[in-house]
Amino acid sequence: MKEELKLIQYPERTGAKFSLDFMSLENARKVQAFHGSFPMYQETPLVNLKETAKILGVGGIYVKDEAFRFGLKAFKVLGGSYAMGSYLAQKLGRSIQELPYERLVSAEVKKELGDITFVTATDGNHGRGVAWTASRLGQKAVVYMPRGSARERLENIQAEGAQASITDLNYDEAVRLANRQAQEKGWVMVQDTAWEGYEDIPEWIMQGYGTMGYEAFCQLPEKPTHIFLQAGVGSMAGAVTGFFAGVYGKERPVITIVEPNKADCIFRTAQASDGKLHFVTGDMDTIMAGLACGEPCSIGWKVLKDYADNFISCPDYMAAQGMRILGNPAAGDDRVIAGESGASAFGCVSEILRNPEYAGIKEKLGLNEHSRILFFNTEGDTDQENYRSIVWDGAYGK
Repeated sequence: MKEELKLIQYPERTGAKFSLDFMSLENARKVQAFHGSFPMYQETPLVNLKETAKILGVGGIYVKDEAFRFGLKAFKVLGGSYAMGSYLAQKLGRSIQELPYERLVSAEVKKELGDITFVTATDGNHGRGVAWTASRLGQKAVVYMPRGSARERLENIQAEGAQASITDLNYDEAVRLANRQAQEKGWVMVQDTAWEGYEDIPEWIMQGYGTMGYEAFCQLPEKPTHIFLQAGVGSMAGAVTGFFAGVYGKERPVITIVEPNKADCIFRTAQASDGKLHFVTGDMDTIMAGLACGEPCSIGWKVLKDYADNFISCPDYMAAQGMRILGNPAAGDDRVIAGESGASAFGCVSEILRNPEYAGIKEKLGLNEHSRILFFNTEGDTDQENYRSIVWDGAYGK
């Protein structure tokens, strides 16, 4: 049976809402200053696809392109590095503002800290960011990957000096394995999935993602009317939603969360409306490997339930279509090299805009010739073999 796009709209919420103080503009500036202390830091580009926007019938399309982040082709390092820096600052009894990169990598700080092992579970991008940061801080990293993970992503993590392996577990089971190892061996768990008793590091990770939102906010030539965000556990989506909802207040853009059909735990949680987190189990064999997560981040959901407007569950072919369009935009627009997860939200919207079958959904989302849409390409071609299969050979067509 063909998988279809599904939409849930949330009504306007009244009364008390989850506090967005931790994702405030002031905090985002502090986080960006930490990232800016890294000698390899450069602001990633905001691509203006103005000609493509004309073809798709909207007023503007902007893509924040994280394929250039720290040479790692993904945004994830923003969260891992800030969380690890914050953990070390806490361990030293100092503010992270006192510990820019040059201090963190100093022999004096390393001697004071001793040897630390960071552990995480990942489909690739987050683990590479944790491994990269640990290597530069002179510490160790252990990374567990779920079954089906790309060999290229594993080798990229190992190239950063981490002890990494592909397990026979799904993503959420790999997270539990990493947590057990942390508890048994005294390692430090660095995961963007929060649960009761494990919230400080996930919150720091979300704040780290704020640099991406803050940069985009500063780069945008106009206020967007719509923001579409892809979600796995929902930490990135929650972080960016929280940042823009805080910046714009009641005048915030319409924010829509997009997930793969086969791993739509945020969509199912929104659909249930019972206040409980709803999980997806099993293989979750979507091409959007970075979004193949079955258990929502509790903090991310607290933000999304109060500030996101729409939730979409979409089939894999839409992500593949997004990769092809971004890689081959209208003449005059810059190419965006996007992986399966990075292109998912854009691909979903491009299908809604181009396919008459989705005219009703287009109307419900308020998309028209005046819409100015912001997307985040969260990864480049981190699995080059699969990228070529989709973009060159047309894999995962309708």
